[in-house]
Amino acid sequence: MNKAVILAAGDSTRMLPLSANQPKHLLPIAGKPLIFHTMEALEKAGIKETLVVYGYHADKLREAVETRSWKMKISFVDQKERKGTAHAAGYAKKFVGKSNAILMYGDVMVGPNTFEGLIELHKKKGYDLTLSVKAIENPSAYGIVKVQRGKAKTLIEKPTPDQMVSNLVNAGIYAISNPLWEAIENTELSARGEYEITDSISMLIVKGNVGAYSLPSWWLDIGKPWDLLDANKLHLEQIEKRVDGTVESGAVVKGNVIIEESTIVKSGAYIEGPVFIDGGSVIGPNCYIRPYTSLGKRVKIGNAVEIKNSIIMDDTNVGHLSYVGDSIIGQRSNFGAGTITANLRHDNHSIFVSVRNERTNSGRRKLGAIIGDDVKTGIGTSISPGIVLHQGSQTGVGVIVKQDIAPYKLVIANQGQSVMDVEHR
Repeated sequence: MNKAVILAAGDSTRMLPLSANQPKHLLPIAGKPLIFHTMEALEKAGIKETLVVYGYHADKLREAVETRSWKMKISFVDQKERKGTAHAAGYAKKFVGKSNAILMYGDVMVGPNTFEGLIELHKKKGYDLTLSVKAIENPSAYGIVKVQRGKAKTLIEKPTPDQMVSNLVNAGIYAISNPLWEAIENTELSARGEYEITDSISMLIVKGNVGAYSLPSWWLDIGKPWDLLDANKLHLEQIEKRVDGTVESGAVVKGNVIIEESTIVKSGAYIEGPVFIDGGSVIGPNCYIRPYTSLGKRVKIGNAVEIKNSIIMDDTNVGHLSYVGDSIIGQRSNFGAGTITANLRHDNHSIFVSVRNERTNSGRRKLGAIIGDDVKTGIGTSISPGIVLHQGSQTGVGVIVKQDIAPYKLVIANQGQSVMDVEHR
């Protein structure tokens, strides 16, 4: 098996505002776009050709992939009308031909040796299709798979409580063979008006020759902004120390930290790995970069700033005396001095975040702000946990942000002032 297909055409609406100007597949995780991690793993597993089915911000996705040199051949097809995953997969029929291939969603991430094991099992057993499964504690939000003697017997999307026949979720990574194409052709519109690949797979399950492959390592569905923090942590745990930038005397770099070329770490900075800092950045002086932080290209971290477990994207500045904790900040944003992102509720309950205009439980006890591109905060801005600042939004001096700020809106403090005489001698 030497071909792979990555479905990456979705509109990425659940990842807003981070995906407002780019597909979520390009959002950075430990210094690389999400899709690059997948493509590197496919190369390592021996894949020679990969087809990317794209749509949303297609030009940016293609440009990013083609800018880099790959060992495998990369081709693209534009799903101009997004009619569902089965519709997207159908674009790959000519590319795959009669051979076997990997077919996967572009927004899932997996640990080491995933693809190697899937390819080996599919080849050994001769299944019509092999789907990957992962046991998780709460599978209710996913499609669940009932498995018997190594074969998939049932696939249920978004199960009701009485349908919870398994804790194995469909991981969205498949080894496919020729029978899939006929199933796709026979797939009808779902209740939500799309052609679903899971409906196609269910047809094959009925025929009795669909295998189930248990993933050997971690698996993440990158569906919401805070999932990036989980993926970032897992990937940073695998890095080894490499310092190609300049570290001034008096700065401390402790543990597994990557500092790319042309970055300057000024005296008094304390960096505690695992941490990734991309090229052209300026760190410090006298700042604290805590574990599981990833900083993009040309990021500036000012004096007496603390950053903890956060992703900060290219060309963003965090002014002096600021704190960024458990947060994700987009490109070209600017924090005025003394900007604080709160990341913990006083009642210790999990933090809710707006996703598609609905308040959603993140499941995280600690979560700061989700901040889009080109956001600017005034000095002394304080941001409550789980707040979303959409692209282009701004705050004035001393604003306490307790509600999300819509795109390109300015929020200023509404405070009265009294002027009185000052006693003097």
